Amino acid sequence: MKKTLKFVAVFAAAALAFGVSAPSANAAATKACLALDTGGVDDKSFNALAWSGAQAAQKANSSVTVKYLAATSDADYAPNIKKLIDEGCNIIIGVGYLINPAIVAAAKANPKINFGIVDQDGQDHGPAGDQYPGKTYPNLKGIEFSTNQAAFQAGYLAAGITKTGKVATFGGANIPPVTIFMDGFAKGVAYYNKVKGKKVVCLGWDTVKQDGLMVGNFSDMAKSLQYSISFEQQGADIILPVGGNLGSSTAENALKTKKSVVIWVDKDGFIAAPQYAKVMLTSIMKSVDLSVKNTILEQASGTFTSTNYNGTLKNAGVSLAPYHDLIRMVPSALRTEVSKLGNDIRSGKVSVK
Repeated sequence: MKKTLKFVAVFAAAALAFGVSAPSANAAATKACLALDTGGVDDKSFNALAWSGAQAAQKANSSVTVKYLAATSDADYAPNIKKLIDEGCNIIIGVGYLINPAIVAAAKANPKINFGIVDQDGQDHGPAGDQYPGKTYPNLKGIEFSTNQAAFQAGYLAAGITKTGKVATFGGANIPPVTIFMDGFAKGVAYYNKVKGKKVVCLGWDTVKQDGLMVGNFSDMAKSLQYSISFEQQGADIILPVGGNLGSSTAENALKTKKSVVIWVDKDGFIAAPQYAKVMLTSIMKSVDLSVKNTILEQASGTFTSTNYNGTLKNAGVSLAPYHDLIRMVPSALRTEVSKLGNDIRSGKVSVK
């Protein structure tokens, strides 16, 4: 599958705090609304994180009320956004790369309403999606994450503890917010091989062709399970599924076969899906919740800007979760190396490109 849009990962780095000021006693009411992607609000991934962030904004500022509409298919994106506009939402945040065209169209048509988009740059790239740089709008903020940085650490980690010499990854849909995890992971494995003189194989992603194994959506649990079983049969003992709750099928299989462990994405899987704690090695996390919360508080305080946000290791927008119950699988020396690698990525000493 080929990408239809080019992912732009470099923006002016903004601190997670966003410079949000405290609410005044007579702050105007703010209705903040989320247009979720498919997968449901409890997808144990980015939808759940976004909604958690909205709820945190409501708790932090009594003038804020929040709601969401979930999509069951791509066809729901534009209608859901229109419903939220008609309901008088002051700020509408689309959650998911594929919602970007609908959010851009809405921002263009409704200049008095502010918008945000998670996992996209919030730019109008033209009818074919190939115009770069795209057109920007003063009422639309892009919220993106350099998850390849933390995924690079995860790849190095996986290569350091595999017993079979094979690790694997697969994605939900072939879109940049998915492939950036897979590419970072595979390159982290390659970096380990270079540093250690090893030959660990990463199945499921080709860093040269920039293509890999995809389910095709974020809901086909049977196909996800099929891929997980196939990877184990090929000898992979660490698997990174990048597809929200699709990871559940991978973790279920790992519990059953005891042949592999799992690396989760977006949230800390140990907390988000504790039933899989026994096979949860770590998670590649991105602070969707905090960025959504702060975007809403920005709106509530009257300081909303269209300046894009890019979460990195340096500003704590992305990170690698603790090893929790599987910490004994990770030798202390390797833990130190993974931590140091994170510092080297932050400083620019090591490139994840």
